[in-house]
Amino acid sequence: MPPRLKDRYLNEVVPQLRQEFGYKNIMQVPRLEKIVVNVGLGEALSNAAALDHTVEQVAAITGQKPIVTRAKRSIANFRLRAGNPIGVACTIRGARMWEFLDRLITAALPRIRDFHGLNPNAFDGRGNYSIGIREQLIFPEIDYDKIDKVRGLQVTIVTTAKTDEEGRRLLELLGMPFRRN
Repeated sequence: MPPRLKDRYLNEVVPQLRQEFGYKNIMQVPRLEKIVVNVGLGEALSNAAALDHTVEQVAAITGQKPIVTRAKRSIANFRLRAGNPIGVACTIRGARMWEFLDRLITAALPRIRDFHGLNPNAFDGRGNYSIGIREQLIFPEIDYDKIDKVRGLQVTIVTTAKTDEEGRRLLELLGMPFRRN
């Protein structure tokens, strides 16, 4: 059985987008390609345990093991050498991607304090959307008692949309809570 959000995409969103944008072929309709979850960890240089905690937390949030990103070049002012671990990233595709987006929209985002909706203008010009989340605690998978430090993360939703308008409409129809300007 396909994930709930994918089922909704196939049965409701695709026909709506075909009608609104006048796509002749079903393959022209924008779809989700992948979701990338990224956590920058400047503190990993001095605190190796921070890296382990973050890897655990991102794995719990996404449902798969993330990779540790490393510095490409040395920067003396930041005491950074090439090859040092500086972050954690995870690319989610397929059924896990749909499940993650469903949990993000229905469970995590409503838990943000003073949440009035996401910025509808955070698109990159090619239909991809980025969300900056200030604390990982909004995800129900994270156990509050096991947190060593509150960390932010970035979620990038990559679509096949050609324009921001198409990408925005795709995410709106999937239930993304954009605020009204």
